[in-house]
Amino acid sequence: MSKYVIATWEPELPAFWQKSGKATANRNLWISIPALLFAFAVWMVWSVVVVNLPNIGFKYSTNQLFWLTALPGLSGATLRIFYSFMVPIFGGRKWTTISTASLLIPAIGIGFAVQDVNTSYPIMLILALLCGFGGGNFASSMANISFFYPKAQKGYALGMNAGLGNLGVSAVQFVVPLVISAGVFGALGGESQLWVKGGASKAMWLQNAGFIWVPFIALTALASWFGMNDLASAKASFSEQAIIFKRKHNWLMCWLYTGTFGSFIGYSAGFPLLIKTQFPDVNPLDYAFLGPLVGALARVAGGIVADKLGGARVTLWTFVLMIGAVIGVIQFLPHGGAAGNFMGFFWMFMLLFAGTGVGNASTFRMIPVIFLTERQRAAEGKGQAAKEQAILDANKEGAAVLGFTSAVAAYGAFFIPKCYGTSIALTGGPDAALWGFVGFYVSCIAVTWWYYARRRADMPC
Repeated sequence: MSKYVIATWEPELPAFWQKSGKATANRNLWISIPALLFAFAVWMVWSVVVVNLPNIGFKYSTNQLFWLTALPGLSGATLRIFYSFMVPIFGGRKWTTISTASLLIPAIGIGFAVQDVNTSYPIMLILALLCGFGGGNFASSMANISFFYPKAQKGYALGMNAGLGNLGVSAVQFVVPLVISAGVFGALGGESQLWVKGGASKAMWLQNAGFIWVPFIALTALASWFGMNDLASAKASFSEQAIIFKRKHNWLMCWLYTGTFGSFIGYSAGFPLLIKTQFPDVNPLDYAFLGPLVGALARVAGGIVADKLGGARVTLWTFVLMIGAVIGVIQFLPHGGAAGNFMGFFWMFMLLFAGTGVGNASTFRMIPVIFLTERQRAAEGKGQAAKEQAILDANKEGAAVLGFTSAVAAYGAFFIPKCYGTSIALTGGPDAALWGFVGFYVSCIAVTWWYYARRRADMPC
């Protein structure tokens, strides 16, 4: 057996956890976090690139730009369905290395494509789809980390992994505007493009939006290969994991996580272009990175709060907050010739992003608890061996559900920008899309309360 494979892993035993488990789990977590951060950066890079394409001569319509923003969400969500089951098949160390290294393909491709304004739109669409590699990584990353930690600390571990990993969205929207303003790679990075606006011109290196991530991705892939572990107890075939498709709570949590993470990633993808279309005098890249930053940090805090108060209670009130925030956004949008209020719009969105972050953590806190409770109920009165097997089965099912729910929710990265584009095309504004989101959050409140939060709920958590 390889030295990277751990044969015995029992995090629920205090003696094991304190002696060696905690240190090993933390090492895997702290390598997983940057791997996930760079995955999110590549996944969301088009949210910044599309804002700059018209500036350097690419002649795309607003709808075409929204398509480029939305397609990484579509491919990333679809890949998550497959990535959800890869860690128990390949092992966390091997799969993290492979999936991280795959990010080099779209990062390098974008760097070359944007240097030529004659690059065809279909090529741009293919590169946008390839950025879905970054989106897929989340499912396998969260499933992997869930195996390493005991039940009492899963909220913390998953919150740290996802919350700090989600910072990749904020990082790409903060870092890219800086690096495209200078030739940071010298002659190796290619020639600059000329941005002409209002009679003034300046040089831009838009290719750096892709190239800047290449050395960091390569280093993180090497760290994953030499620093992470595979757990023998986490091994499972696809058929063993496929039992989740028969579990009612898998589908219910898909619905709720779409409301939290689907909102976070969809709003992150569409925020810069939404600002540009609704408040054309505002530079979206001065503000866009703040939303994902707030959401990512809120996720870290949300994991800790959900461990203390319970995931269902936190999730319920998070959706109430998000409804209020969306209604606030609508009130501050331009209407009927009035210019709207950008600062009101901005702060309502910050509140909305904070809600999505807390909800991301609280829903992911619910999943392991639900499946452990369900398997333990089924093993009651069947002896110690059945109880131990229940924990193993619950960990495998919970990990698969974490990945699969994240796959379904990731379609938010496609649907939210596309809803904006469709709403603007049909009605002249994004209001119809936003009211649709409010209706969806109402349904999430109903599901959370009925199945998880009320006094006699089916599965209180």
